[in-house]
Amino acid sequence: MIELLIVVALILLNGVFALSELAVVSARVPRLRALAATHHPGAASALALAADPGRFLSAVQIGITLIGIINGAFSGEAFGNRAVDLFLGLGVPAGAAAVLGYGLVIVVITYLSVIIGELVPKNLALRNAERIACMVAPFMTAVAVSAKPAVWLLDASTRLVFRIMRQTTENGHRVTDEEIRALILEAETAGVLESGERELISGVMRLADRAVVGLMTPRTDVDWIDISAPEAEIRERLITTPHSRLPVGDGSTDALIGVVQTRELLAAILAGKTFEVTSHIRKAPIVPETMDALDVLSVLRDAEVPMALIHDEYGNFEGLVTPADVLEAIAGVFRSDSAEEEPHAVERADGSWLLSGAMPVDEMADKIGIVVPEQRNYATVAGYVLAHLQHLPQVGERVDANGWTFEVVDLDGRRIDKVLASRLKGGRRLRG
Repeated sequence: MIELLIVVALILLNGVFALSELAVVSARVPRLRALAATHHPGAASALALAADPGRFLSAVQIGITLIGIINGAFSGEAFGNRAVDLFLGLGVPAGAAAVLGYGLVIVVITYLSVIIGELVPKNLALRNAERIACMVAPFMTAVAVSAKPAVWLLDASTRLVFRIMRQTTENGHRVTDEEIRALILEAETAGVLESGERELISGVMRLADRAVVGLMTPRTDVDWIDISAPEAEIRERLITTPHSRLPVGDGSTDALIGVVQTRELLAAILAGKTFEVTSHIRKAPIVPETMDALDVLSVLRDAEVPMALIHDEYGNFEGLVTPADVLEAIAGVFRSDSAEEEPHAVERADGSWLLSGAMPVDEMADKIGIVVPEQRNYATVAGYVLAHLQHLPQVGERVDANGWTFEVVDLDGRRIDKVLASRLKGGRRLRG
């Protein structure tokens, strides 16, 4: 009976090592840091083990190896002879009885070791890695300290082999956008996130990857006030514009001098005051077209007026960006009673998509499920089509890319206004 308890204890101890190994390796470091910040017991030790996996895994391997050796030798000695005597009592010849007896002991012990000492603990560790890592971390730290010479030897030997292989023992894994999106999709499938929450998170991730040109209203669509124009024309522009702020230029958009609040000028007109646009002009920040969208968001927060004017490397006005543009990039296009806004993408009954040429290309990629290059010199669907056509298209021209056919269905002058995207039969999703 005592021998049986010893064997069971060794198998359970092996399970503790297996549990500890998978729990610490699988535990999410940000979650452990959050637990350590709240002084959760064992969290700091778990973080220390995760930060030095070589030392930790060496300690685990020493424990598992020693337990395996001791368990094999002890169980063979304790139960092997009894099993042989059992088979001899059943009339089995001595040679066969020895093979069957020790073989039976090995099979039973191995089975129990795999189930109780490996599979069950590892499945438990996967269910709540962080909590279990915190529980076992103090014990594993003590094991690593007590076996420090052996742990150091194994860890140093492992590093030496890696150097010979010209590899590093450092964990080179970095979380990618694709992994985050897959995790978000999994959370939505499991009901943890609502569909709207997933779309907002995806919008924030797209925003972080964009340059400001992917948010801006291009200069061709900008309403502005020409300070040199007749007063009647300026008044008409103030009355008819749907915008609360307008840039002000002197003769052209390449000579912008600031921004005015339309309500201030309208209030002055209604109050019968002297109509002076210059007294209401406020300074607007000027940003380069290469600036990241998140950096522009910081500029808008600190600006006297929340509107930034975008210029290219030659100093030419390219467009403007407002907080509403940032919000639209995250949440999508908003409908407005004062302007007939059409959705950027409409899915048709046959599975094709009618896309606006002004639609950001990363939004289009998410909609139809393709991958576009991270390094690209275009920001819209129109730019994507032009990059593949390599010339200004005519209505009806099409190009195949990423397993889809993109057909130009409408032009606004020389600008691509509408594109019809249809999946190719048997088309594969490629990088393009």
